[in-house]
Amino acid sequence: MSFVFRQKKDTTFRKKRQKFQPLSSIEIYPGIRSFYTDVKVTQKKGFGCFNLAVYWKRKYRGKQDKEAWYLLTNLPDLNTALKIYAQRFGIEAMFKDCKTGGYNLESSQANPDRLVRLIFLIALAMTSAWLHGQRTKFQKLDSYICRQEEKNRTQKRHSNFWIGLYGFNWIVAWYGCQAWVEELVGFSRNKQAYYQRGLRAMKLIQQAL
Repeated sequence: MSFVFRQKKDTTFRKKRQKFQPLSSIEIYPGIRSFYTDVKVTQKKGFGCFNLAVYWKRKYRGKQDKEAWYLLTNLPDLNTALKIYAQRFGIEAMFKDCKTGGYNLESSQANPDRLVRLIFLIALAMTSAWLHGQRTKFQKLDSYICRQEEKNRTQKRHSNFWIGLYGFNWIVAWYGCQAWVEELVGFSRNKQAYYQRGLRAMKLIQQAL
């Protein structure tokens, strides 16, 4: 079975016929791409020799990763190890969507059989929310759902999944407080045009559901 495990920089390692030293002793700089074979990691017994990938992404569009990656792996080359490890970021985002960022799966306390069914339903719901968010962004209606820009932020603020999910929540919440909103808007005539735009956006989002 193949694996890629990220290591802390204070983890010790040893090349053939050399002494143990911490990973932080490796000279690094943005853009480094190094691959060491048959490396022994940690001084504890029971660990064999594996490969070590060291990578620090170059500065791109004003963004610079704070730390380098130290990856322990049994994969044969650097590019394969980096490609496999990079997939974890998408997986972690999905886990957050399933848990505190979306469906609170960890609070279900379901038995194994029910958990499988829940995961299947969540997969369908996530796909629907993602597609709905994508359509909302394509129609340029996401500004009604979320704050689009933030000073000094280089990454997009919200995913298609988040926009799709909270677009639906926005509509549900509006029906619950429609009378209050319309009463407040009635006191501010200069806000009525904006309110009508919001209603039109809501109608378009509903049509895409």
